[in-house]
Parts: sequence; structure tokens; C-alpha cells
Amino acid sequence: MKRGLLLLAFALVAAVARAQFQMPDPKQMSGIPRPVTDLPDHAVSVRLIRGDLSNNITNHAVELKIGSKSITVKTDESGRAQFNDVPGGVSVKAIADVDGEHLESQEFPGPSRGGIRLMLVATDKTKGPATEPDAPAISGAVVITDQSRIVLQPADESLQVFYLLDVDNSARVPVNPTTPFAFDLPAGTVGAGAMDGSSPLASVKGTKVAVAGPFPPGHTFIQIAGEIPTESGDVDVTQRFPANVQGLAVIVKKVGATTLVSPQIVNQREMPAEGETYIAGTGGAIAAGQPIALTIGGVPHQNRAPRFIALALSAAIVVLGLWLGGGTPSDDKTERAAERRRLLARKDKLLNEVVRLEHERRIGRVDEKRYAARRGELVASLEQVYGVLDGDDAAPDAGLAA
Repeated sequence: MKRGLLLLAFALVAAVARAQFQMPDPKQMSGIPRPVTDLPDHAVSVRLIRGDLSNNITNHAVELKIGSKSITVKTDESGRAQFNDVPGGVSVKAIADVDGEHLESQEFPGPSRGGIRLMLVATDKTKGPATEPDAPAISGAVVITDQSRIVLQPADESLQVFYLLDVDNSARVPVNPTTPFAFDLPAGTVGAGAMDGSSPLASVKGTKVAVAGPFPPGHTFIQIAGEIPTESGDVDVTQRFPANVQGLAVIVKKVGATTLVSPQIVNQREMPAEGETYIAGTGGAIAAGQPIALTIGGVPHQNRAPRFIALALSAAIVVLGLWLGGGTPSDDKTERAAERRRLLARKDKLLNEVVRLEHERRIGRVDEKRYAARRGELVASLEQVYGVLDGDDAAPDAGLAA
């Protein structure tokens, strides 16, 4: 799922920002599939180059593995080998061998609609080595490239946050930043961790992300996920990074009336992808330490007012009972125990109704409108029951009544 998210993030923002962002080093793009609409359905086009985009490799065999089968096509005068009628959803990988160098693409599903373009980039051996990764580290700077993405996805009572950061060390040798590369995730973030594909240099402890230096020459990919619990429809996300950001790119999954507002977003548009709608926003460079301020509106959340009201009523009842002093202490305990048993039975009944409602929804016996209305009623009733039970737990001698 997270690998698909990476590919989706790349495809969405690339369509919006192609004119604004600089093209990265072709070697860094080697083997990355890119969904396109300018190819026939089920087509995969593989471009084979040496070193840079102006150096096409023509009349050279390219192999496409499609599940357990393989097809070989030679590149044309533009360095492209096109494979048609690739079955949708089947695992696909492009392979080529150039001057003893083995090149492979990422595995990806065959396109069900539209096509896929990708490049395989061989090393230009006429040039000297571009980097010296084994050399001693020096003090220097790294940047977060404009190919980085912040992806936000509203979920049930939370906002899922994904950082897909491409950190570039443009030096020929490893670099230790002058200040440690570390940053805090937005306030309230829980369940944070590194995603598959993230550099082993990156670690997450609580809400603290740290990258152990030195950074090797080239690109280091840092991919972090977490979520922010929501209690209202608007969520403010503030993020500071320890290095300059070449260009801001934000993707937000649109759920209902979801909106994206930020003073640093210059352009934004809605884009469909895989049956969903996404908001893709771009902005300019962000200096190290400068806050990136994002407000996500229309996030699904649960109204907690019924629970708070129930807690207040419960407390009021306890206080009133103590003030009136009616009945003996033993009578009060007996009545509280009976009331607690009744509430526990009511809670179990409501939970069973929720389970039954979810089952009826899965088998199609209830429409979405009726499901949403009934689920809202059940949740509100449960909040009231839990509120009274919580208040009873906090009351004197609650343990005896249990």
C-alpha cells in the first residue's frame, strides 16, 4: 500500500509541477514507473539512455517480465522499446544489460487504463567517477529536493501524515551537516514510524525524526508515516525541516468537502487518480527552520459533545444525591450497582447493534444513507453510556459497585 502511495504521489504532483520543478538527475529516475495518458491502454514504454537524456541507446534489447513470461523488444531511434497489451494488474519489471551493467526497474502492476513510461539509465563510462562514497566525510550542507512530498489523508477520526523526503548531497564525498539532521513531527502525532523504502539512516522515536550522518553522495530517501487524532473538522499542521526545501509539494486525499489552505501554497488543483480525488498543491522554496503551515478542512471527526454532556449530568446527579442525603449509604451502593449493571447491559446491546449494522452494510442489506444515520445514533448512545460509566468509575466507592 505504501509503495503504491509513493508512486501515486510522484504521478500526481509531477503533472501539476512539471513546468515549475527542475528535472532531477536521470540516474535517480532510472526504473521508476510513471503513469501517463498519452499511450494506448495496457502499454509500457521503456526508454534506454546512457548518462543523460541526449544520449539514447538505439537498437538494443529490452526485456519486460510479465508475471512468469518475458517479452524482448529492441529500442527504436529515440531509444524507446514499447510493449503493448500488457495485462492489467500483473506484476511487471523492465530489464536491460548495457556494457556489462545490469539495469532493472521497480516492479509495478500492468496498467489497467492508460500506459506506463519509464527510463533505464546506464552509466556513461566515458566520464570519470561522479562520486567518492568511501572518502572521508566532510562538513557541508544537504537540501530537501523539490521531488519531496507531504501527503495527507483524512481517515476515521484522524489525519494520516506521510513525509516522502528526497535529501540531496551534491558533493562528491559523504557530508555531515553542520547541525544534526533531525526534526519534530507536528504536535499530536501518534504511531509514527519509518516506512518501507526509507533509508536505514533514518530513525523515529516518539515524534522525533533523526538521520544519522554522514549523508552519502547523491540522494537519501526518508519516508515517515504517522497520524494526528482529530476532534474537529479543521486540522492545523505545522512542520519545520532542518534543511532548505527547494520547492513545496503537498498532496491531500479529498474526502467529501476536504480543503487545503496554506499561505505557502501558490498553486493547487484537484486531480483524479485510481477512482479517488486528490488536491495537489505546490509552492516555492522554504528555508531551513521556517514553519510550513497547512490547514486541512473538512476532516471526518466524531462529535464528542454527547459524552461531555453525559459526564456533566453524571457529576451533577452524584452531587445532588450527596446534597439531598436521601437513603442510607448501603441503599446508595445497591442502587448504583443496579444502575451500573443496567448500563453495562445497554452498552453490550448497542455494541451488538453496531456489529450487526456493519455486517448488513458489508452484504449490501442497508444503503449508505441509512447506515450513516443509524451508526451516528448508535455512536451517540454509546458515548452517553460510556460517559455515565466513566463518571461512576470516578465516584466514591465506584469499585465496590463494580
